[in-house]
Amino acid sequence: MELKEKIYLESLGCSKNLIDSEVMLGSLLQGGYAFTADKNEADIIIVNTCAFIKDATDEALDTIAALIPLKKKGSCRKLVVAGCLPQRYGSNLRRKFTELNDVDLFVGVGGFPVIAELLRSADRDTPLPSPFHVNVPPFLLDHTTPRIRATPPHTAYVKIAEGCSHRCTFCTIPLIKGPYQSRQPESILTEIQTLVDEGVKEVNLIAQDTTFYGNDLTPKTDLAHLLQMLSSLEKLKWIRILYCHPDHLTSELISVIGKEAKICNYIDLPLQHSSNTILKKMGRGKKKIPIKKIIAELRERIPELWIRTTLIVGFPGETTDDFNRLMEFVHEIEFEHLGAFKYSNEEGTEAYRFGHTVPPDVIEERYHLLMSAQSSIARKKNQALIGTSQTVLIESADKETGLLSGRTFFQAPDIDGIVFITQGTAPIGDMVEVCITDASEYDLFGEMTRLPEREIQ
Repeated sequence: MELKEKIYLESLGCSKNLIDSEVMLGSLLQGGYAFTADKNEADIIIVNTCAFIKDATDEALDTIAALIPLKKKGSCRKLVVAGCLPQRYGSNLRRKFTELNDVDLFVGVGGFPVIAELLRSADRDTPLPSPFHVNVPPFLLDHTTPRIRATPPHTAYVKIAEGCSHRCTFCTIPLIKGPYQSRQPESILTEIQTLVDEGVKEVNLIAQDTTFYGNDLTPKTDLAHLLQMLSSLEKLKWIRILYCHPDHLTSELISVIGKEAKICNYIDLPLQHSSNTILKKMGRGKKKIPIKKIIAELRERIPELWIRTTLIVGFPGETTDDFNRLMEFVHEIEFEHLGAFKYSNEEGTEAYRFGHTVPPDVIEERYHLLMSAQSSIARKKNQALIGTSQTVLIESADKETGLLSGRTFFQAPDIDGIVFITQGTAPIGDMVEVCITDASEYDLFGEMTRLPEREIQ
């Protein structure tokens, strides 16, 4: 009996990359490969990379460099680099980054579902004419796409679209992923029904811009209509929406989020900045609706809403006055969750040619000032929850103590805080009621009181 080759796959970057990795695993399983969680015993190592900004590119290169010795002295016979890094830089990679000379195959964002075929082709007597397989359109999955989920059984990410057509001046995504492509709503519904049948209770909808969903389809549809369809699925408990562009928040969408019980009262709203001058340079805020007005409407119409935002500090031309106004904005709005990026000047973007760059030490200082302010705000928001009862989805149990932890509706996986349960027991994947007894700036602590009524059989 022929032994199956073992593959180790390392997935870098965001949840959208994770789904791409899951698709590769599905292709590889169908192709007859086996998997290992130990890179030291792998026959083939695959790194699914991110190259959105310099830090992500550096992480990818560091990861690859750390794996190259396994090919030279271990069981690994083939090293594969997939995803955004080869798609963005193409055949220039080997000239640009000398450490990649030891890579056997480069697979861009269109090659995820055929990676098993590419590996087989590379082993034949007449291998691929080039190790670079990147000049193909980005891949758009559907409900028939083989996929092995890397998330826990009770939660899943669902990609509803691929690519982006907005052309924000700082962003490399359109260069890597191409124009926006929405999936058909029926395909998304079928996929999520399958996930629910497998035990998934929470789905997190993702895309480069979820609120733009359906604009490119014929006939047109929108996110509000999709959410109404998904809300009809029995046994699905939570629907969370990530990556919402503020320009595409319609009145109907806000209404659906506020009314449908299964949709988490949580909005991931990357605003990038508050200065109109900077937003204009970024290619954002084209609808001219004041950000404060958008947030006021959201909080008025969606009860107990939690908002996550992302901001960029140090964008070319950002003055001290621009940054001070941003700080005032953050103090005034008091976002429940906030993340910040230090501006990265990315080749190929429009902003790369702007000039008027902010010195790195100033960017660093502004970043720490912003995150320090947010830390105080987040602590206050969390401490206001002490004494309240929250539904928590159980995620894990500490191996030594057995103490449970989980997430509420306002805690997205991997990016927000968690709830540590100091008293009570329940199986992983159950949804329980927890009385919050303490809070830090990011995490909550509480004692289990009972199973929610809807979970009691």
